[in-house]
Amino acid sequence: MAACPSIAWNSVDSMSSLDEERLWVAYGNYLAGKVIFLAGLSLLCAGLLIMAVSLGPVRLPVPEVLRTLVGSASDERLRIIIFNIRLPQALAALLAGAGLAAAGAAMQSILRNPLGSPFTLGLSQAGAFGAAFAVMVLGSGFMQPGQTTVLTIVKPWLTTASAFAGCMLISLVIIAIAGRRGATPEVMVLSGVALGALCSAGTMFLQYFADDVQLAAMLFWSFGDSGRAGWREVAIMAVMVAAALLFFACNRWNYNAMAAGDETARSLGVRVERVRLLGMITASAVTACIVSFLGIIGFVGLICPHVVRRLIGDDHRFVMPGAALVGAALLLAADTAARQLLAPHVLPVAILTAFLGAPAFLSILISRQR
Repeated sequence: MAACPSIAWNSVDSMSSLDEERLWVAYGNYLAGKVIFLAGLSLLCAGLLIMAVSLGPVRLPVPEVLRTLVGSASDERLRIIIFNIRLPQALAALLAGAGLAAAGAAMQSILRNPLGSPFTLGLSQAGAFGAAFAVMVLGSGFMQPGQTTVLTIVKPWLTTASAFAGCMLISLVIIAIAGRRGATPEVMVLSGVALGALCSAGTMFLQYFADDVQLAAMLFWSFGDSGRAGWREVAIMAVMVAAALLFFACNRWNYNAMAAGDETARSLGVRVERVRLLGMITASAVTACIVSFLGIIGFVGLICPHVVRRLIGDDHRFVMPGAALVGAALLLAADTAARQLLAPHVLPVAILTAFLGAPAFLSILISRQR
């Protein structure tokens, strides 16, 4: 009789071990699915990058493109087309998409606002106003002599700093609104619309007093386009985007905790106000850098995080890199399509993203209402 409890206890231990083993196997499958998803997105971005370099007014064979990229091609004309024109534009679109999508995912997380993004919260418009101020007042950009379609940013750090100041001012206002009791996502979006309209009015005020050259420069600049980026702009954006992605990755557990509420996050040791402020600063910095070089590109930061969350869930260990990869793929594909739709004319990519993003934004609003 004394052996019966021992037998029962041993059977419970074996069942617990079996359940724990199954739990670890299920968790491993969970992680494997996420990693496979991210690896597939990486391959998609690589393929889209090759296609973006290959497609254009003069279509280049993919094998020739690959040989040129690895340095084994001897055709100098082909090297000039790829390295001086197409590759910087493709890399600019890839980096801008990744940076805007990651900034949007961070804003949605730290503000607990599913409609947050650099565009809907007015950061893009604030960056545009700051860049316009730098171009018109501080002389950081001008139209090249004899050309009417090329804006040269001669002081990129000044333009970026001015755009950053505009983004930061709006960020502080958004943080103050988010900290108020009863601030719903709808209130924050409407606040972003109002702040964006205010910054747009400031930009129009500057344009009203600009001369013909400055006005033409700012009108061209306001069209978000990756074609104006050169290797210098690509290098600066690469540094900013990489730093922002690293910061967001380091705070992935903080964002997971904040998703359960500020009080829960504080009980877990998260310094909510500090994480929120630094997150908004980082998102503003990367947005300012992209806007100052490429202009306003809307809806990428809003749509991509939602796509990733619907596919792989809300774990920010995977949402942040997934949103960056989806944003890079989306903007790179849109930029390639924009160059092909009206060839030989090049359509600014911001026009295409607006056509695609506006219906998606409306669908998000309708689904949340339901």
